[in-house]
Amino acid sequence: MDLIQVNKESGGIAIITINRPKSLNSLTRAMMVDLARAFKEMDADESVQVVIFTGAGKSFCSGVDLTAAESVFKGDVKDPETDPVIQMERLRKPIIGAINGFAITAGFELALACDILVASRGAKFMDTHARFGIFPSWGLSQKLSRIIGANKAREVSLTSMPLTADVAEKLGFVNHVVEEGEALKKAKEIAEAIIKNEQGMVLRIKSVINDGLKLDLGHALTLEKERAHAYYSGMTKEQFKKMQEFIAARGSKKPSSKL
Repeated sequence: MDLIQVNKESGGIAIITINRPKSLNSLTRAMMVDLARAFKEMDADESVQVVIFTGAGKSFCSGVDLTAAESVFKGDVKDPETDPVIQMERLRKPIIGAINGFAITAGFELALACDILVASRGAKFMDTHARFGIFPSWGLSQKLSRIIGANKAREVSLTSMPLTADVAEKLGFVNHVVEEGEALKKAKEIAEAIIKNEQGMVLRIKSVINDGLKLDLGHALTLEKERAHAYYSGMTKEQFKKMQEFIAARGSKKPSSKL
């Protein structure tokens, strides 16, 4: 049985699933390597436009399998090729996390590496680094404070208390909270909405948002301007014609009576 499963659906959606439900999808070193490989392969696969990331059973990911902690934490952790979070950050295509149950510590960090998050109502995000004497290395100590604010992030990380799905949504960390068993369905709806758009621009917009978040606002605005100039300077007459045809085709459709 593959502990990391990849299923490609028709229409451009790929689903990566952590499949170790009896252990609440806790991660071994081998699973981390396989997970990194899966994201790298999805980046290279031209048939895939959006990746949905989820966990089998009642948990998204309960963190590292601490029975194999030494092999994980003293393994080849500096190798970006086997680091799932680095490979997620390198993935050009949008990643939608469908979170059921627990996303604990390393699982929390994997959730933070997604671009959009859907959580079931009973989902809980929990940082237990401080509880077990583990130093964060997949970005939680830096990313969470930038998303939910420093004071709330300090409380979450220093107390190891859970962040519920409803609170996470209010804080802007989770995009949608849905009923139990509905997270994957909602994630697919969002993926389908993304796929309807011009895919080259989807990749560019994801990139400029994520790259800009690493900068202060002034430099991020400069980054956007530079990339816009480079994009328009490189456009051919044929590309402008296709843009006009796309807009005309959209405009010719009968508008919906509902707003």
